[in-house]
Amino acid sequence: MAIRKIGFIGTGVMGSSMARHLQNAGYELSVYTRTRAKAQPLLDSGMKWCDTPAALAGDADVVISMVGYPRDVEEVYLGENGVLSTKQGGFVVDMTTSSPKLARRIYEAAREKGIASVDAPVSGGDLGARNASLAIMAGGDETAFNELLPVFRAMGKTINYFGAAGSGQYTKMANQIAIAAGMLGVAEALAYAQKMGLDAMKVLETIETGAAGSWSLSNLGRRMLKGDDQPGFYIKHFLKDMRIAIESAEEAGLELPGLNKARELYDQLAGRGMEDKGTQAIIHWYLG
Repeated sequence: MAIRKIGFIGTGVMGSSMARHLQNAGYELSVYTRTRAKAQPLLDSGMKWCDTPAALAGDADVVISMVGYPRDVEEVYLGENGVLSTKQGGFVVDMTTSSPKLARRIYEAAREKGIASVDAPVSGGDLGARNASLAIMAGGDETAFNELLPVFRAMGKTINYFGAAGSGQYTKMANQIAIAAGMLGVAEALAYAQKMGLDAMKVLETIETGAAGSWSLSNLGRRMLKGDDQPGFYIKHFLKDMRIAIESAEEAGLELPGLNKARELYDQLAGRGMEDKGTQAIIHWYLG
C-alpha cells in the first residue's frame, strides 16, 4: 500500500525529532502525547493533534510509537482507547525499547485485525534522532518491514531486520548490554585521569583515536567532563532497559555480571534523585 499518513505517538526527546524528519520526507503527520503542550511545536509546524491513540489510528496508514515504558506501550496499543481498538489494516510500529514478550502480544493482536506489526527499537540517542542517523533494529512481519523501509530511512541510517516478532527488542537488549558496561569503563577512565591530575579532556582526545575509542567515549565522555547531565537518554529509561535485558537473559540461563553491576550503580544514582539525568551522569558515582 502507498503510505501517506503517519500517526506518531510520543513527542519526547527523541520522538519529536523523528516526527519532524517524517514530515520533512513528505508524510502527513498526526500526533498524540499525554501532554498536548509538549507537542505544540509540532502542531505549529502543521501536524494534526489527536486526543487519543484510537482517534489517531483511525486515519493513519502507519502508527508509530516512541514512548517511555512497556506499560505505556501496552496502554497505547491494547488499552481501552488504544490503537488496536479502532485500527483496521495498515501497519503499527513500536520504536520504544520495550519487552520482547509484549512485542509478540501486540503482533498477535494486530494480526487478528489484519494489521502488520513491527517492533523496531532504535539506538543513537538524542543526537541520532536529531541527525536522522538512528540505528533501527526490526522484528515482526518481514514483508511489512520491507514496505516500511522508506519510512525508516527518513529517521535512520543503519536499518536491519532480525526475524520474528520480538527480535528487534532482543537486538536492542544486546545494544543496551554493550552500552551498560561500556559506560562504566568510560566513567572510570575519565575519573581516573582526573584523580591522577591529568588534563582529562586531552586524555579523552588521545585515547578515543585508539583501541579505546567508542561512541560513548567521544560523545558522552565529553558531556561528563563538561558537567552536562542533560538527558539524551534518561537514567530511568536505561534502568528499565537493563531490567528487561536481565530478565530475558535469566530466562535463557545466561549470566551477565557486567550488566548487573551497571544496573546496581545506576540504581544508586536513581536513589540519589538522579533518575531524570542523562546516562552520562554515572560519572558522579565516581567523583561525587
